[in-house]
Amino acid sequence: MNEREEAAPASGSQAVDRALSLLQITGRSAGRGVALSELIAASGLGKPTVRRLMLALMRRGLVEQDEATRLYHLGEESYVLGTLATPRHGLLEIAADAAARLAKASGDTAFVNMRRGSAAICLHREEGAFPIRTHALETGAQHPLGIGAGSLAILSALPDVEVDEVLTDNAERLAVDYPTYDMELLRRDVAATRARGFALNPGRLVAGSWGVGVALKRPDGSIAGAMSIAAIDSRMQPPRDAELAALLTREAKEIETRLARRMPQTTLQEDQK
Repeated sequence: MNEREEAAPASGSQAVDRALSLLQITGRSAGRGVALSELIAASGLGKPTVRRLMLALMRRGLVEQDEATRLYHLGEESYVLGTLATPRHGLLEIAADAAARLAKASGDTAFVNMRRGSAAICLHREEGAFPIRTHALETGAQHPLGIGAGSLAILSALPDVEVDEVLTDNAERLAVDYPTYDMELLRRDVAATRARGFALNPGRLVAGSWGVGVALKRPDGSIAGAMSIAAIDSRMQPPRDAELAALLTREAKEIETRLARRMPQTTLQEDQK
């Protein structure tokens, strides 16, 4: 953002957009906290604007600042809002036990992934007992849809029109942050995933770290997220990749059943308001 844009007063909606963007950046810090300099770099906003908006978020309790480290964290009000959203969007609440079972059964690392627009975010990571672990995906990490096994499973489950929209939306970020990927490669990955019945990441994101994933659908057919398992490449070769995919599919069906039980209750509560 240039100096003229920064100096110009923001409209009401623009200020809201900027503040919410800073809130999202703070949330992605996954508990470690985020420095003012990181917020400035990630948002592209000037220091005075970031300070002003963060103070506004702090007044509302959505953000708080550690007095010792000066790092920003999500505040108590963010926790309250997240808790209130759980009945409708509480994927982790439903899927965390499935991740624990997958990690125990496979010995590898299991993940719960949630769709966020044209990206997927890792909600939870569950370690297995195998001593050599992969660290390709950490809790709070966010990648464009198609990058990583769980993220690819989500993308592949979308209608073709929506796949095109997502790829177009992510084109610039792919070119800058993921040079080993491009839109045509992801289109081929989507086709292969649909034909295979599960997503496979053959170490594209981190060399030697492979993953398999399956999508999670809501009762209305929309995509809630995905479950995935990652391991070193020697533990992900056929036929084990298909065996792990079968474990994921079994857990995914149970999660979808639980989502279906919850959806009518949530809809009824909304209709009664």
